[in-house]
Amino acid sequence: MVRATTAQGSRAPASPAAVGRSASRIGRVPWQALWIGLAVIWGSSFLLMKLGLEALHPMQIATLRIGIAAVTLLVLSAALRTRLPRDAGTWGLLAICSFFLTTLPFTAFVVAETRISSGLTGLANAFTPVATVLFALLLLPSDRLTTRKLVSVLLGFVGVVLIAQPWTTEQGPDLLGIAIAVLGAASYGVGWTLNRRLLGQREVPGLAHPTALMITGLPMSVLALLGWAAIDGSSPVALHGSAEALPLALVAVAVLGVVGTGVAYILQFEVVRAVGPTVAATVTYLIPVVAVTLGVVVLGEHVGPWQLAGAAIVIGAGVLVQAKPRVRPRRGSAPAASGS
Repeated sequence: MVRATTAQGSRAPASPAAVGRSASRIGRVPWQALWIGLAVIWGSSFLLMKLGLEALHPMQIATLRIGIAAVTLLVLSAALRTRLPRDAGTWGLLAICSFFLTTLPFTAFVVAETRISSGLTGLANAFTPVATVLFALLLLPSDRLTTRKLVSVLLGFVGVVLIAQPWTTEQGPDLLGIAIAVLGAASYGVGWTLNRRLLGQREVPGLAHPTALMITGLPMSVLALLGWAAIDGSSPVALHGSAEALPLALVAVAVLGVVGTGVAYILQFEVVRAVGPTVAATVTYLIPVVAVTLGVVVLGEHVGPWQLAGAAIVIGAGVLVQAKPRVRPRRGSAPAASGS
């Protein structure tokens, strides 16, 4: 799923005044309820992808998801009178970021689910905050390596190894499936880092940012779908599963596009407006819990103790890497006054 930059360590998107006025009713709902709603929406995306695979090919699911999301966000942007970027340079930079924030991760996660469970894919997605810090260190000259960041990255890799269980190929999960899911999580890290570097000085506020990402991601996804169909020698609209499962698969993908983007971004704006980006980012750590729970309850999936332990370590690494370091007051300085 595409998350707002606040959830991945880059600067928060500015929520336009129009969003605040039109979402006044949503703003009356406690932010905790909106926060839980976000976790449920984004955590359930892994279940929805699994249901889509009953009748559709992974490339079809990724393309439909981005297309439906683009239409949904365009309608919301028009209703809220959100201005999209007007210069070609900004659109070009958005397209670069979009590849890593839409086309690649959306495809990677659904391909991974052809080999591993939806819950396990959700656990691998918890690597995103750690990957964001790792690529920020590599791509952003201003970011410095600290002990906390180094420990977080190392813990993240240890957690992924525990999830994959490479020492037991017979009982452990499919290693290629885990690798593809981790690729999707790492892709978010690259995308949000590039977003900071390439778009940090350009104004793409509010819903304009995710809308532009989906618009630029759609042609890339369509080209990938056509390329796959040409290599496979099949029609890009051919059925790839049970015809009886097609209605449910289409509904699942539609919900994935409409609710997982339009509704989720409105909720995310409200949470950020209520409690700030730091608290809003903590939703990342509840998403794997929702994904695993739905996989077990709805699909009857099984997650072993090694996977749970690895996920706990990865989530802990993400919490550690986003924790603000304590600032020690200078000797002789007056204590800060507390305000009401």
